[in-house]
Parts: sequence; C-alpha cells; structure tokens
Amino acid sequence: MFKKETYIARREQLRKDIGHGIIILPGNHEAPCNYPDNTYWFRQDSTFLYFFGLQREDLVGVLDCDSGKDYVFANDYDIDDIIWTGPLPSVKELAASAGVDNSGDLKALQDFCDKALNEGRNVKYLPPYRADTIEQLSALLGLRHERVIPYASRKLIMACVKQRSVKSDEELAEIEKAIATAYNMHVSAMKNAMPGRYEYELAAIMQGEAWRGNGPLSFPIIMTIHGETLHNHGHNNQLVEGRMLVMDAGCETPMNYCSDITRSVPVGGRFNERQKTIYEIVLNANLEAIRIARPGVTYKDIHTATSRILAQGYKDLGILRGDIDDIVANGAHSLLMPHGLGHMMGLDVHDMENYGQINVGYDDETHPSSQFGLSSLRFGRKSQPGFVITDEPGCYFIPALIDKWRAEGKCKDFINFDELEKWKDFGGIRIEDDIVITDTGCRVLGKPIPKTVAEIEATMNE
Repeated sequence: MFKKETYIARREQLRKDIGHGIIILPGNHEAPCNYPDNTYWFRQDSTFLYFFGLQREDLVGVLDCDSGKDYVFANDYDIDDIIWTGPLPSVKELAASAGVDNSGDLKALQDFCDKALNEGRNVKYLPPYRADTIEQLSALLGLRHERVIPYASRKLIMACVKQRSVKSDEELAEIEKAIATAYNMHVSAMKNAMPGRYEYELAAIMQGEAWRGNGPLSFPIIMTIHGETLHNHGHNNQLVEGRMLVMDAGCETPMNYCSDITRSVPVGGRFNERQKTIYEIVLNANLEAIRIARPGVTYKDIHTATSRILAQGYKDLGILRGDIDDIVANGAHSLLMPHGLGHMMGLDVHDMENYGQINVGYDDETHPSSQFGLSSLRFGRKSQPGFVITDEPGCYFIPALIDKWRAEGKCKDFINFDELEKWKDFGGIRIEDDIVITDTGCRVLGKPIPKTVAEIEATMNE
C-alpha cells in the first residue's frame, strides 16, 4: 500500500467530483477454478485498490458524499478460516490502514443500503464485470440482475476516469518496478530464443522471472513464431531458424501496477535481410510516436503519423503504391496493422477498460473511427501529463486477411497483391514500449529493453 493519506485524498476528490449520495465500490471475491476450495490466484478489483489499497477478498468500500464518511465492510475471519490462513487483520484494522474509521460486517452493509434506499438517497456504482459482483449488487440494492449493469453511474465512471488517468510520481515508480521485472523477462527469453527450443520453454522462463520479481503476469504471455496471429496464446511450436519470435508479456507489482512490453526477435540471434527490413520499418514507427507524443496531441493523430511511416516503408518495398496520404486516408496500410497504436496502462494492463473503453479512450472532442484498423485504436483522445500509454506498432502478414482483401478488391489501387504474395510466410513483428506523457513531450518508462537490431543481436549472442 501507499501511505493512507494517498487513499484519503483520492476518496475526498471522488466525493467532491460526485457531490452527493452514496458510492459503493465492491472488491473482488475469490473465484473457484474447478471446485470451491481450489481458487484462481486472487486479483483485487483495480478501482477498489485505487481508493482503498486493500488486498483481501470480499471487501466492500462505501463513500458517503453527504456526511464525508467512508466505510469498509466485510465479515471477519473465524477460527475455521484461521486454521488454514493463519492470523489475519480484522476488518477494522484493514479499514484503519486505509484511513477509514468506519467498518462493519456484510449484514451491516445490507442494513446500510436498506436505510439509504428507504430514505431515497442516490446510490452510485460502477458497471460490474463479474457475475458474483452483479449478484452482490442485485441483493444490496434490490435490483433485478439484468438491470444492474444498465443502472451503473456514468457520472461515477467519468469521475474515476478523470482521476485514474493521471499517474502520480508514486504510481509511476510502481509501474517502473514492473518494467524492471519485464526487462528480466524479455532479456532472459531473448537469450534462449534458439532453434530447437519450444515456445512454452521461453514462456516458462518469462513467468519464472515475473514471480522472481514478486508479482504475477499482467496478462497471459504471447510467445509465438506465428506473430501474424495478434493474440496467439498457444505455446507448442518449436523454434526454427528464419522465423521471427513475437514476445508480448508484462507483469504486476505486489501493488498490482502493470507493465506491457513486446519485443520481436529472430530465432537464432541474427536478423536476415528480409527480417531486418520489416523490423526497421516497425521500429521507425515506434520511435516516431515517442518523438511526437506530447500534451494536447491526440493519440489518434499519433497513430496516423506512425501509419505514414509504415506506409512509406511498405511502398519502398513495392507492397503499397500511390500517394502516402491517400494510402493512409483509405486505410490500405491497415491490412498489415489491423490494430491501434496503443492503450492506457496502470492498475490494469488495459487501464480502466471495465468502465467501457470508449469512456477511457475518447471524449466529446475525439471520436472513434469506423475505418478498419483505426477503429481498433483503444486510446485516441488528447494526452495530458501523467498519462501512461503503450506505443506498439506492428506488421503482420495474415494470409487469410490478404486473401479476403484480394478477393474483394479492397484498396486494390494501393496494394500490390502480387508482391504481397511473397510475404505471406513471414509471420509478424510488434514492438511495444510504455511511455508517460510529460509537460513537454514523453518519456519511455523503465530500464531500456534491447530494441534496435544491434542491441537485440548483441543480447542474444552474449
């Protein structure tokens, strides 16, 4: 946890932004894996963490905007629990550690909610993303299950987005701890990316490094020689010379702040000319985003600027043809990058997307595009100092997508499909860093992870 004053200040700001009524912020429950006593690794709800910092399951936080009081509710452990868990803090002690003076059990929470509803007080909550939380809110508020999500408060969503979007110095320090561990994850995997090894061996190395850094993975590892499949979580392929290996992985700190890093390396440790050519096109796009990202510039415009870099590179190879502005305006380059440049990151690897991605990534000034590729940009609005965003351009030769566009004649004036046929066996490349927007530009967070051709080759051949 941070010091309790951090959480007190965050809750006070939230009450100020909401104005009146009651805010209910449920924590997460344990989730059974295959029977009740065998649970998945417990991960606390990020909003609850942000405002209370407490890691125990079954906690519920309440903010009373009218009285200025905060509450933490949960049942204390009894002797049957303590036999298995050992002594643990009481709910009152946990609440006090977060600067909360008022606490009670779950029956007291139900009584609190019943009283508030009988008095006609306004109760706000965020859209739940787990079935057990929907069930809990349904019982607390007397709502039918199907009405729980529609009745979530947009005003509360936007207040949380406003506050959580700007990362404090102490939050940035936590994120950089996660990136320090990601450095070890990626460098260790690079050094083992040799012919004959299996993807699952390298994924295991990465997961071991994550736990050695005292945190779980922030999302399932993508470790594949078939990088043309954007989220390839299968790890059963044997590494062979001539393939690029895409490694997209990050971890969490014990406080659950995340890292999200992608590196693409040649199996065996040396780029061939074909691999080097595509890699440096993607790297130039990655570096362009770092060069131009700054406060007041929309990430949608930065996505477009990096798209121009990619399009020019593909035109130089004879894959695309025509005017670069026309290529990008018509989305022809998106055949080879059907996703957006990046997303926000913090307590969630895709930060706050449980609030609704459009509420996090867009606003009244900047709206999502309907164009293929650009429509998948998760964060498009203007950046502010303290925003943490991923910068992850890529190039993917997806045979099924290439064949579809060719059959449909899509963007045929800009795409040389005959030349593109020669690349259908290539796979994919993605390069991803985590950046923070500063007062004058941006900064790549954490210890630099080998990224240039020379750095990767030197690391892999140490």
